[in-house]
Amino acid sequence: MDSTSLGSPKLHFGLVGTRQNLPKYHLRSSLAPRSYATPFVMCGLRGGTRKPLWRSSVLSTESIQAVQYLKLAKSNPSKLEAVFGARVARLLKADLLDTFAELQRQNELDLALKVFKFIRREVWYKPDLSLYCDMILLLGKNKLIEFAEELFSELKKEGLEPDTRAFTEMIGAYMHVGMTEKVMETYELMKASGCTPDKLTFKILIKNLENEGEEELVAAIKKECAEYIESPEKFLEEVAKKHGRLLQKGSFDFQNSARVSLTGFAVNSGC
Repeated sequence: MDSTSLGSPKLHFGLVGTRQNLPKYHLRSSLAPRSYATPFVMCGLRGGTRKPLWRSSVLSTESIQAVQYLKLAKSNPSKLEAVFGARVARLLKADLLDTFAELQRQNELDLALKVFKFIRREVWYKPDLSLYCDMILLLGKNKLIEFAEELFSELKKEGLEPDTRAFTEMIGAYMHVGMTEKVMETYELMKASGCTPDKLTFKILIKNLENEGEEELVAAIKKECAEYIESPEKFLEEVAKKHGRLLQKGSFDFQNSARVSLTGFAVNSGC
C-alpha cells in the first residue's frame, strides 16, 4: 500500500485534486453534492486557528522543507508519492504534526487530507479528537459539509466523544453553507450531550445569526449566555464592540427580555 493511502475505509479522498474530485465519491450519508449560497461567515472570531497542545511554536527545518516539497509536488501524483516516501515518512512525530498544522494554516486542503490519512496509519497514532476537529474546521472553511459531517460521525467509531470544540467546529461548518436549522440542531445536541457552549460557540452563533437576520434566534442565544458565560452583559458588549456594532444602552435585558424558545430545534441525544 502506498504511503498516501487512506487509513479509514469510510473516507474515500482521492490522491490529488481533492476539491475537484469530491463530487465523484459516495458518502455514507448518501447525500448528493449540493450547490450552496455563500453567506458571509464570521469564523475569524476565534482569533486564528486554535493551536493544538502538540504544535510547536516554531517549525523545524524538516517541517518547513516537508511543506515546501509537498506543495511543489502536489500536482504530480508520482512526485507527491515520492515526497511522502522520502520526506514525510522520515519526520519525527512532532515534526509530522507540525507539518499537518502548517498545511491547515495555509488552507492546503488536499495536502492536509493526505497528511491526516498518513498520520492515522503511523504506529504511534492513537485516536486524537484535536486532529478530527482541525480537519472538520478545514473542511467547513472549504464548504465541504458532507465530508465534515462524515468525519464528525467517525468520532465514536474511533472511541472518541465529541467535545465542545468538535460541536463548535460543526456549527461553524454549517454556518459556512447557510444551514441555519442544522446550526441550531447541533447547538441543541451539544447541550443535550453534556457539553457546555463556550465563548467561541456564542461568538460564532451570535454574529452569524445576526448577519442572517435571525433576530429571534439571536435573542434566544443571548439569553442563554447568562447560563453558561460569566458576566454575560460584559461578554456581549465585548462581542459587539469588537465587530463594529456597539450595544445601545438597554438593548438587551437578561432579566426582562421576552423568552424566545429554542425547543423547535430540540434533539434526542440518546444519553
